[in-house]
Amino acid sequence: MADLLDQLPLATLPPAAEALRGEIKAFLAEHLPKTGPHVRARSWLGFDLEFTRALARRGWVGLTLPREYGGGGRDAFSRYVLAEELLAVGAPVGAHWIAERQSGPLILRFGTEAQRRHYLPRICAGEAAFCIGMSEPQAGSDLAAVRSRATRDASGRGWRLNGRKIWTTNAHRCHYCIALVRTSGTLDDRHKGLSQFVVDLKLPGITIRPIPDLTGGEGHFCEMFFDEVLLADEALVGAEGQGWEQVTAELAFERSGPERLYSSVVLLDAWVAWLRRRLGAGGPGAARLEAHAVVLGRMLAQLAALRQMSLAVTARLAAGESPVVLAALVKDLGTTLEQDMPALVEAAVGEDPATAPDAELLRTLAFTSHMAPTYSLRGGTREVLRGMISRGLGLR
Repeated sequence: MADLLDQLPLATLPPAAEALRGEIKAFLAEHLPKTGPHVRARSWLGFDLEFTRALARRGWVGLTLPREYGGGGRDAFSRYVLAEELLAVGAPVGAHWIAERQSGPLILRFGTEAQRRHYLPRICAGEAAFCIGMSEPQAGSDLAAVRSRATRDASGRGWRLNGRKIWTTNAHRCHYCIALVRTSGTLDDRHKGLSQFVVDLKLPGITIRPIPDLTGGEGHFCEMFFDEVLLADEALVGAEGQGWEQVTAELAFERSGPERLYSSVVLLDAWVAWLRRRLGAGGPGAARLEAHAVVLGRMLAQLAALRQMSLAVTARLAAGESPVVLAALVKDLGTTLEQDMPALVEAAVGEDPATAPDAELLRTLAFTSHMAPTYSLRGGTREVLRGMISRGLGLR
C-alpha cells in the first residue's frame, strides 16, 4: 500500500480555483431550492433542470470542457471546488452530474469532431442529460461480462442494438445513454470486442422501467431494454473494439472526486446543527455531548485525510494522466467513510435516548442509512475495486 500512497503526494488547490468558492457560495445562497436536509441529502439523485440551467448560465456545467464547445475552459481543480460546494449543501445535481463529469470528457477525448460539436454545447447548456449504460443483470460490476450486443445492420448502415442494462440512475429522465456493449466475439473474450455508443433514449425499441427502492423515492434506479434499436454509424464513440480502454478511462473521472467523500455530509451537518442547539439550550443534556464530540472528531480527521488523497488524484487528472488504480483506492476508502457516517451517528444518538433528536435529523438519518449500502456499489463494487488495487500492488 505504501507504494500506492507514494504516488499521492500532497496537493493544494491553486489560488484561481480556490477563488471560485466565494462565487459559488453566493450563487447557492440565491438559487439553491429551499428544502430541508432530508431532501438535500438526495443530492446525487436530485434532478432539477431549472437549477442545472441556472448553473449552466454561469458557465459551471462542463466547467472543464473547452470554451470552443461551450465549456468553462477551467482545470480539474476548479471543478473540484465546484463539486465540493454543491455537495456540501446537497444541491440537486442529477440533471447534469453524469454528463459533465464523465460523458462530456469521454466524448471530448474519444469522440469525433462532429460528436463534440453536437453533444458538448448541449451538455454545457444543461440541455442534454446523460446516464451510464454499464451494469447488466448477471454481470453487475463485472463490466467485461456484458451481454448486450450491437451488430451491423443488414443494410450496411448503422447498428442494431439488443440487450438490457440495469441500475441506470435517472435513465427515465435523461436524453442520452452511453452504453458499453459487445460488437464482436463472445463473453469468453472478456475485454476484447467491446464498444461504446451514444444512445438517444427517444429511439424506437427502448423501454425504461424505474425500480423502486427502500427509500420510497421516485425510482431513480432503472432498467433499460433494447429491442432492435437502430443506431446510426455516428453513434459509435471512439474505435470499435476499444470500449474497455475507454470505459476504464471514464471511470477514473467517476471514482476520484469529492463525490466519493460527501454523500453523507448533509447528514453530518444536520447532526452538528442539532448538537449546537443542545449546547445552546444548556441543561443536563449538554453535559452528555462528549461522546458525540469524540465520534465527530474521528470522522472529521478521516475526512480531511481522504480529501487530501482525492486532491492528489485530481492533480494527476489535471496533468492529463488516467490514475485508474489510485482512483479506485480513493473510492474504496471514501465510500467506507460515507457508509460509516450514518451508522456512527445512529449509534451516538442511540446512546442518549433521554434526548430525542428533532424530526428533521431523524428523517435525514433514515434516508442516508437506507442509501448507504449503495455507496460501495455505484461506480464499481468494493470487491472489484480491491481486485484492481491488489493488481496495482502486484499481489495478483
